[in-house]
Amino acid sequence: MLRIEKIFEADAIQEELDAYNPLIPNGKNLKATMLIEYTNVQERREKLKELKGVERKIWIKLGASAPVFPIADEDLEREDDTKTSAVHFLRWEFSESSIKGLKENPNISMGVDHDKYSCNQIITKSIVDELTSDFN
Repeated sequence: MLRIEKIFEADAIQEELDAYNPLIPNGKNLKATMLIEYTNVQERREKLKELKGVERKIWIKLGASAPVFPIADEDLEREDDTKTSAVHFLRWEFSESSIKGLKENPNISMGVDHDKYSCNQIITKSIVDELTSDFN
């Protein structure tokens, strides 16, 4: 971002770091930015109404531990009374025992438990390896 925005002054660099550093996992959590994308404007409006609250229904399961649901949009509310936002910032906090369990049973699955959208997926080994490194 610094190069793209041509930022070279120390104060401006620090401002960018302060803005983006909270997006980096701290060793006990995982973080993600979620974009809900529909290219058709009318379809997007309808789906964002249907998917209200989806940002709190996305789970991650480490090893044999119970699914963990995210803390969503800490910076500001990203939904209103009628719809969810197309962009959400998510953070999943994990216990020490869950992290330890992941190292013993290196499997991660993710899913969505929303009444209008439901899915689950076992994460591939290469991605599990990368995500596991965020806990070191």
